[in-house]
Amino acid sequence: MKFLDQAKVYVRSGDGGAGAVSFRREKFIEFGGPDGGDGGRGGDVVAECVNGLNTLIDYRYQQHFKAKTGTHGMGRNRAGPRGPDVLMKVPVGTQIFDEDNETLLCDLTEEGQRYVIAKGGNGGFGNLHFTTSTNRAPRRANPGQTGIERTIWLRLKLIADAGLVGLPNAGKSTFLARVSAARPKIADYPFTTLHPGLGVVKIDDREFVLADIPGLIEGAHEGHGLGDRFLGHVERCRVLLHLVDATGEHAGTAYRVVRRELEAYGHGIEEKPEIVALSKVDAVDEATLKQQTDRLKRAARSYGPILAEGEKRKAPLMLSSAANKGVTEALRGLAGNIAEAKREETTAAESLEWAP
Repeated sequence: MKFLDQAKVYVRSGDGGAGAVSFRREKFIEFGGPDGGDGGRGGDVVAECVNGLNTLIDYRYQQHFKAKTGTHGMGRNRAGPRGPDVLMKVPVGTQIFDEDNETLLCDLTEEGQRYVIAKGGNGGFGNLHFTTSTNRAPRRANPGQTGIERTIWLRLKLIADAGLVGLPNAGKSTFLARVSAARPKIADYPFTTLHPGLGVVKIDDREFVLADIPGLIEGAHEGHGLGDRFLGHVERCRVLLHLVDATGEHAGTAYRVVRRELEAYGHGIEEKPEIVALSKVDAVDEATLKQQTDRLKRAARSYGPILAEGEKRKAPLMLSSAANKGVTEALRGLAGNIAEAKREETTAAESLEWAP
């Protein structure tokens, strides 16, 4: 299945049914009077957050969603039934924007959440509603209200507890494949990963979701490479694992490039707790490893403390996914920061709940 994280969709709710003009015609009932029923309401266009989806690929092949019109009213005071709704199933983490692609309408972050994108028009009144003391036989009825039509944007931001960032070919996909059942594409060339991937990680009886996004390069915020469009998938992450390739030219420069792109993107990503790891340490000799470690240490210090296992560390982690070195320490650091973030979120929610 292809990955699609943004789609433009046209929606239109149903028109309301027209009211009926009708009169009682039974024998032996004089002055029967009007008995026209009301029209039914038009169907709504509703977005529902469901489990089991992780892409918006369905909306590449269908971009128009129109609800049915409500049934017209009938005689004998029978109201028409409302038109059926159109249900748009979207993955957890989907945001709905207005046509300008900037105005946020809703953010669906929990399974079962629903949002009415376009409300159906009300049904028209039948002639029974227009009876007065001076007009006992009205011959008018209302048409149904017109439905709402609008163009919206669907934007998916994956729900993950931790996110992997780094330059292309830094070992992010290899790390994800090592620690989870995910099977991303792995090859010895840049931009092997073209779409974000998710994996479920288990460590010390704890479980969390890890997101891998395509690598960043200098100028990604200006559209260079694959750009920064996939950074939205780590906006919701509680902690980042920043991988720096030990076989690269300069570990410190590589670290600063990614940090500058995170700051240029904004949205609070640059302020998230970060664990820095020097990857592919099994592929370099001791002298090169020491040099790259010192370079990365100096670069990371300029951006504040490196968080790992809930403690402040002055040195980056030594990591090799292929040799399974440092993987457990990295996972425990991620799990610790995730648990701490969850505790802070719970405390903040409780303080708001008990606030006067």
